[in-house]
Amino acid sequence: MTCFGLCLRGIASPTHNNLTEIDEEISTIENARVYHYKELQAATEDFCPVNKIGKGGFGSVYKGRLKDGRLAAIKVLSVESKQGVKEFLTEIKVISNIEHENLVKLYGCCAEGDHRILVYGYLENNSLAQTLLGGAHSSLQFSWKTRTKICIGVARGLAFLHEEVQPYIVHRDIKASNILLDRDLTPKISDFGLAKLIPADMTHVSTRVAGTLGYLAPEYAIRGQLTRKADVYSFGILLLEIVSGRCNTNKRLPIEQQYLLERAWKLYKKGELIELVDTSLGDDFNVDEACRFLKVSLLCTQVMPKSRPSMSTVVKLLIGEMEVDAEEISEPGMLSDLLSLRSNKNTSSDSLSAGSGKQVDSSSSMNTTMTHGTMTFTSINDRNS
Repeated sequence: MTCFGLCLRGIASPTHNNLTEIDEEISTIENARVYHYKELQAATEDFCPVNKIGKGGFGSVYKGRLKDGRLAAIKVLSVESKQGVKEFLTEIKVISNIEHENLVKLYGCCAEGDHRILVYGYLENNSLAQTLLGGAHSSLQFSWKTRTKICIGVARGLAFLHEEVQPYIVHRDIKASNILLDRDLTPKISDFGLAKLIPADMTHVSTRVAGTLGYLAPEYAIRGQLTRKADVYSFGILLLEIVSGRCNTNKRLPIEQQYLLERAWKLYKKGELIELVDTSLGDDFNVDEACRFLKVSLLCTQVMPKSRPSMSTVVKLLIGEMEVDAEEISEPGMLSDLLSLRSNKNTSSDSLSAGSGKQVDSSSSMNTTMTHGTMTFTSINDRNS
């Protein structure tokens, strides 16, 4: 019997039938290794605090060295975590059977006793939220060339999920904290616990709203209507963040600058879009390329889903294989409108309250997480590498 057949404490009174269903689910996943808890305990030196590299609402992440010598990021879900068995199994199922340069690599998992653990390849440079947008001290230098590499890499990862696998995959939580960076600053899309697998013959699915306010597409946030274009919208917000070097919402700025997408639209109408580029770059960036990236972000965040490009088209637009048609750019779906709707409906079932999320308010951002919390990372040295 696999370790998945054992009782998972933290699930409300699991029955024999529940455990059988979990075993059946796991049996369909061919490429995920099952680790014993003691093996992961040894890899992390008994989950020593000095090896902790991340913490969030779901639990903690530890750096560890596996028996085969590989470094790993070992994500330990707390018993109280909002990420339940469904999300745990979803993440394993989604990324065990796919591989791409711009997706995290899942080595395996463990659900032994009351432990639910995911084991990933270790990525040296943490997340975009921590390094580029977090305001924390970081030795990383995000040149314009590096930023373009990250934007294009994330776009290619999403294009792969949306168009090259069957059934296609909608991530549902594309945001800066879910973009991890390896030694060479190659971006890796992570955290597939909310992902939806959608058959090719379906145009959309209706589902509870889950994700992070600030990145949520209007049609999804308001009606729960999920398509690949919801990820496209989220990518558009992320693209703005990477080019501007700031989070999508900052309540500490003057009111006219608090919402990044609104500011982008106002500057675009005035023909001053270039003012949005991160001032820390100085003059060391390609003006035409920066303007193109910002226009692509506006295309991705159009109110109407059908007006947003596919991710494969986004890749072509970013690398210059296709030209951005300015006539296709209209007013995007604004965060302030969604917040106003949320306030007016006072957390009704149709509003943005489909989850008991957290609100994070720092000097650089204010994001409301609709589901499990955002992971934060701290750097530690590769003592044994």
